[in-house]
Amino acid sequence: MLVARAQALAVLRIRSAALAVALLPAAAAVVLAAGIAMGRIPDGGAWSTARWAVLGVAVLTLALTAGVAAVVARARPALSPTVAIPEEKAPDLYRLVRDLAERLEVPAPSAMALTPDCDSWLEDRTHPAHCAGQGAANGPRPRRALARPRRRSTAAPVLVIGSPFLWWMRVAELRALLAPVVAGTGPAAHPDIAAARRFVRGLDAAVAVAAGRPALAFVGGAARLLLSSCRAHAAEMERGVAAAASERAQSVDYGLRIVAQEQVGLAYAGWDRLLNRVALPAWRMGRWPSRLDAGVVSALTELSRRDRLAEGFASRLGERPACDLLEEPGAIDEAASLLAARLFHGGPAESGPDWSPVAWSQYPEEVVDRKWRLEAARLHRVLDVLDALPALTPAPAPPAGMAAAPTVARVLERLVGPAAGGVAEELGARLGAEVAREAAQEELAAKRSAYGTGADPWVDGLSPLFPLQPPRSGRELLADHVTAMVCCAAVDTAGAAPGLDWLDGPALLVGGARRPGLAPTVLSLIEEGDDAPLRAWLGEVGVRPEKPVRLV
Repeated sequence: MLVARAQALAVLRIRSAALAVALLPAAAAVVLAAGIAMGRIPDGGAWSTARWAVLGVAVLTLALTAGVAAVVARARPALSPTVAIPEEKAPDLYRLVRDLAERLEVPAPSAMALTPDCDSWLEDRTHPAHCAGQGAANGPRPRRALARPRRRSTAAPVLVIGSPFLWWMRVAELRALLAPVVAGTGPAAHPDIAAARRFVRGLDAAVAVAAGRPALAFVGGAARLLLSSCRAHAAEMERGVAAAASERAQSVDYGLRIVAQEQVGLAYAGWDRLLNRVALPAWRMGRWPSRLDAGVVSALTELSRRDRLAEGFASRLGERPACDLLEEPGAIDEAASLLAARLFHGGPAESGPDWSPVAWSQYPEEVVDRKWRLEAARLHRVLDVLDALPALTPAPAPPAGMAAAPTVARVLERLVGPAAGGVAEELGARLGAEVAREAAQEELAAKRSAYGTGADPWVDGLSPLFPLQPPRSGRELLADHVTAMVCCAAVDTAGAAPGLDWLDGPALLVGGARRPGLAPTVLSLIEEGDDAPLRAWLGEVGVRPEKPVRLV
């Protein structure tokens, strides 16, 4: 705590030094005016010129200083996008946190909110602009803007909790995990630390406000200079605050804290795979899974079953889950799931005809099957284009006005033979171009939706804020599309069904069980031009490659 306070004082000294430098010309002007008035300095000539020059510099400096101070004071720092949890919706959770704060002898957080991520922190929302419109803190992250200052609030910060923690962790584990976070309300109440944080946040917000505004170029430059001078001290201050909070929390459930930290890593792994492999395919077609946090439990339970390192974690499921502390966990999960879709993909703020929720029971039919058929249709369109390139396609082009049937056999014909390597490269490149074009159209539609519905473009117009997957290569895209074509054929001709694997996403079910072994055969076809492994797999499952598949 002493380290944090010392660094806070260093930040405040930088603020005082900046103010002193800004007042220096005014002080010089006062000295010259007083000297002339008292007869110590001759009135006229060079001294008079110097007096007026210094006075002009002082007026200009004071004006600029007032402008910078006004922007820093009025600029609204950004808030994290969260889902608010009113006390009436979670009385048990509030009671747990208050008891924890009382045990730690620190102020209790003023409110609670959920973030669709694996993290927890305290967030100061006492800025006058935030107090004027608390509703903005509960939805999308507001744009940093100027707001009329009001009397400063002394309320404790808001406790933001990662939503996956509530569903995966047990009550005792959540209490142990939150102990060092809640302990941070003590340092947050210290006047020096609070003042230093307000100053740094104000500078950061002023830099954001001045960005792209030529009229505020000086304000932005001054704020950036001060922020650069404060950065090292502010970082050390926050490290000191974290150390002090951790030390204070040592006496609270120390053994459980070790277990809780293990669960944090496990929850993060399950959350990442759920977003990338399960939620992302749905988001891309305008559907958002409405129970993502409940899905985390299923994904991590499946991981516990598969992974030897996770043995024993399943026994925890008999204990009370932390989501039981909520009165309506389903409604909270749905709100957090929609916010996750907005943050990670850029979806609209509300449901609509092209953006609707999907339950896990509906996911295989409405997402997996549709995803496969969309990709099969895209592959079929690209093959139609390649039919006009006889140099790359060993098969003869169909007569004009007759489109080839969408069959697996057609794909095998194009990817086997002496020209198979060139065909694969061309297919991958064209698929990549198609996917990029469709993604650009989706992003443009999201921006238009954000501006057209009055939503905040700082969230929606620049989405996705956190791209989940790196761009895929042409061969990876081709493998995905060939796999989708085969899965469609298996569903249409062999009685297979689309399914959901909690860790791997879309899965093909044959006889009610997941059918393995398809991916290696597809890679052999694409990379080596060898269709024998895939044909053998098709024969084992009973797929008829010559039969057309149903496209979207």
